[in-house]
Amino acid sequence: QEQLVESGGGSVQPGDSLRLSCVVSGFAFTQYSMGWFRQAPGKERAFVASIRPSGTTFYTDSVKDRFTISRDNAKEGVYLQMNNLLRAETAIYCCALLLSNSIVFGPGTQVTVSS
Repeated sequence: QEQLVESGGGSVQPGDSLRLSCVVSGFAFTQYSMGWFRQAPGKERAFVASIRPSGTTFYTDSVKDRFTISRDNAKEGVYLQMNNLLRAETAIYCCALLLSNSIVFGPGTQVTVSS
């Protein structure tokens, strides 16, 4: 069965860290780029980071130097280490598998940043 399942979300205070995980099944994981997107309340879903099968990474400017995306091909997993979280980064974070002409999203995990 093809699916992406995220975990690791939660409620944290500004400046805290979280590590999100996504396990992929039913896809040839090592052939695809993987990514993380987020959707804040009342906003469109937005790109956060991606990682190619080679390990090359890309980030949206606002998270550079704070977030790190990684992948473990043996475990078919992709991860997002988020440091120094900001209130404005409260959102549903979705794992994404980047196909050649479409994106497959997981259901997402809620991250709430609040004091």
